[in-house]
Amino acid sequence: MIRCLAIAGYRSLRDLTIELAPLTIVTGANGSGKSSLYRALRLLAEIAQGRLIASLALEGGLGSTLWAGPERFSREMKQGTMPVQGLVRSGPVALQLGFADDDFGYAIDLGMPSDSGHFANDPEIKLEAMWTGPRLARANLFAERRGPLVRLRSGETGEWRNSFESLPGFDSMVTHCADPQDGFELLMLRERMRNWRFYDTLRTDRDAPARAGQVLTYTPVLASDGADLAAALLTIIAIGDEAALAAAIDDAFPGSRLRVEDGALAMTQPGLLRPLAAAELSDGTLRYLLLVAALLSPRPPALMILNEPEGSLHPDLLPALARLLVQAAEHCQIVLVSHSEALVEMLRQEPCAAAVVLEKQLGETRVRDAEPPRWAWPSR
Repeated sequence: MIRCLAIAGYRSLRDLTIELAPLTIVTGANGSGKSSLYRALRLLAEIAQGRLIASLALEGGLGSTLWAGPERFSREMKQGTMPVQGLVRSGPVALQLGFADDDFGYAIDLGMPSDSGHFANDPEIKLEAMWTGPRLARANLFAERRGPLVRLRSGETGEWRNSFESLPGFDSMVTHCADPQDGFELLMLRERMRNWRFYDTLRTDRDAPARAGQVLTYTPVLASDGADLAAALLTIIAIGDEAALAAAIDDAFPGSRLRVEDGALAMTQPGLLRPLAAAELSDGTLRYLLLVAALLSPRPPALMILNEPEGSLHPDLLPALARLLVQAAEHCQIVLVSHSEALVEMLRQEPCAAAVVLEKQLGETRVRDAEPPRWAWPSR
């Protein structure tokens, strides 16, 4: 389980470190930085897929994603007695991402490219580090990348050896230095990060793919847009927790049952003489079914991130969704970004849950009424 998430120099996240629980609810006012935190998690996941630089390019390049304020705020700036202005920098321009779980910690530092030609907007990976335990120290560091050089420490002798000497600035050591024999820990980290699952584009509109029939195949993981909903639900019935699925449906829609026939999803409801096809279901009903399929996956991920799952849901469905989230958190770690005060209040009462309330001060995203966990960035 990820214990600590650290982000620095990314959009409004000048220097943010938060502690994660089995179920973490990220909330706050509009513009407080919830979307930036969500996107930062996606960027971390893109490292393991080899798409980090391309993802930053889609956001406008490094210059568009960097923190736009001063490197630090003076006491006078915070008190309002001096206008916010740039000070003499004490460190290089950097976008930094990192996390630490029960076994390993990882951090990456991206900076301005050394090439001023055609790829002047292409960020360059300046440094990467991987260590054992929750916090970086000299003794527990076992993989390090500085510029093009990657070094790995032997677990038996403790000696450092060069693994790569010319790794390009757009490639990560997580993807290019991980193999079962040379860099096994990097391989474990990469596969763990590749297992993270994001849901923020579950479609419920009239033309949503989930409303159409489909060819049914075993689908233990719901697609990010929910296109294979019928197959995912049928897979839960076949090899997953069928009783939990039935209970989740009955919790939200008492007396209702799901049917999947000839590749099409339908729902029977008390009082109706025929089942309702997926095309006939309301947006809220379909959204709830998509969340059920995601959260009751027979192959739960190490980490699941949900962005505003309460969209389209009637307030009466929020208690059922809250119970479903708590149940799913027993099998995988969940980070939930939510605008719903009602849902947040329901969940924060649970022992497994913790609320992270974001707010902005002088354009910087901060966590309200919380002491940040200890974290140390590797230095260039």
